[in-house]
Amino acid sequence: RALQPLVIDYDFIILDAPPSLGLLTVNCLTAANYILIPIQCEYYALEGLGNLLSTIRKVRMNLNPSVLILGILRTMHDSRTNLSSQVSEEVEKHFPHWVLRTIIPRTVRLSEAPSHGLPIIYYDGRNVAAAAYRQLAREVLERLGEKIANEQSDISNSQMH
Repeated sequence: RALQPLVIDYDFIILDAPPSLGLLTVNCLTAANYILIPIQCEYYALEGLGNLLSTIRKVRMNLNPSVLILGILRTMHDSRTNLSSQVSEEVEKHFPHWVLRTIIPRTVRLSEAPSHGLPIIYYDGRNVAAAAYRQLAREVLERLGEKIANEQSDISNSQMH
């Protein structure tokens, strides 16, 4: 309810929830239209993803039936390790319709950026991680455009019947 008056003033409101499944995360899921799920390319992240999806189902059933998963973003991917590749493949295998094409690589410059108070785009805009985040922005806008077009089509079709 607190966000509702702000919706008309912004194209996007992004809520960054902690990885825990506590009250703050549930409130974010309740307020959201779409969910972007970042997953570290590490083994335990797969377990956490299962728990999050269960929480999203409960939120849909009880609090926000219209919330949709926009995508799953693979992050901290280290192409030098088998583990990162295996986790990435598992996510693709189990969630092919949700997994985003963009993969955020693990880089030293990306790890350094927060300690300088800057996003990677400003800290080192030519870094591969900065390029990946620009690609992510394009992909998110593309998916949102598709979702909005589908929703409008559904509304038009329901009005015809």
